[in-house]
Amino acid sequence: MSETGDAAFAGTKPVDPRHRIDEAALSAWMAGHVAGFRGPLALRQFKGGQSNPTYRLETPGGAYVLRRKPFGPLLPSAHAVEREYRLIRALHGTGFPVPRADALCEDAGVIGAAFYVMEAVEGAVHWNAALPDLGPAERRGVYEGMIATLARLHQTDHTAIGLGNYGRPGNYFARQVDRWTRQYRAAEGDRLEAAERLIAWLPRTVPEQDRVSIVHGDYRLDNMIFSGGRVAAVLDWELSTLGDPLADFSYLLMHWVLPADGRSALGGLDLGSLGIPAQAEAVALYCRETGRDGLPDLNWYFAYNLFRLVGILQGIAGRMKAGTAASDHAADMAARVPKLADAAWSFAVKAGA
Repeated sequence: MSETGDAAFAGTKPVDPRHRIDEAALSAWMAGHVAGFRGPLALRQFKGGQSNPTYRLETPGGAYVLRRKPFGPLLPSAHAVEREYRLIRALHGTGFPVPRADALCEDAGVIGAAFYVMEAVEGAVHWNAALPDLGPAERRGVYEGMIATLARLHQTDHTAIGLGNYGRPGNYFARQVDRWTRQYRAAEGDRLEAAERLIAWLPRTVPEQDRVSIVHGDYRLDNMIFSGGRVAAVLDWELSTLGDPLADFSYLLMHWVLPADGRSALGGLDLGSLGIPAQAEAVALYCRETGRDGLPDLNWYFAYNLFRLVGILQGIAGRMKAGTAASDHAADMAARVPKLADAAWSFAVKAGA
């Protein structure tokens, strides 16, 4: 019987045979590179991650988390754990809620792929956006904290913390549309007419960019750890860069836009009775925290975000065929591609396509 709900994604499992790493080599490397480390070392693999395989490392002195690139051939520019490590080190120094980054290994010869080690932040990860295990006041606190934390990220002076060259700040959406088109083509399966229309329409209609910030790239509820009602850590920075902050916020709003599915979407639920802010409240809170008077029409951004997700899931499908996908749920994720492409095009039509 397959697992359902949070149990299918939360927590750890024994390391998948396809993702085993040399524990002795890892322990020896950590002894020389991670301050305070001492073995023995016991590994388990997190159930959740779709992209970079992620492990919990238990030691007598405490726990760590290891994220590595997948084994085998990779799509261009994907799985950039080195960039992820650099960013969380910089943000941790500001007090922003990210794990402490302990050490980076770019030598694939140690365990078979580049990786980094960080602290294990303890707390809850919420895989169901409706937060069924919380009460209304707690739900509101989670969502308000999530929005305020994103606003804080977008207000962070990236130049002052040494990230002025972390990405090309201008023309963000044009570059992203090009990137995800190339990623889609690199792993393309059956021809999808909706995807073809998006590939033609999105570059012609890119909105003007008027702000530059650090962009997380995958900012959603289940990429956070909550503890004591607050955001204790924001995770999974693999897609981060400098760019248009509306990319992050419009992506976060997909929680509200897509039909409720028991996972990351809320559409159709009675948010008032649940205590979850309505979409308009979420927008107002973000605008207040970032000094905005309002937001432009968001349908183009929703079409873009869903197209980008199509590209990501197409990559998972490609890795599944190659036998390197990091999650037991990769097949389910890949099967969503046609419907997501259709949904993306429906938002394009609303935006005037």
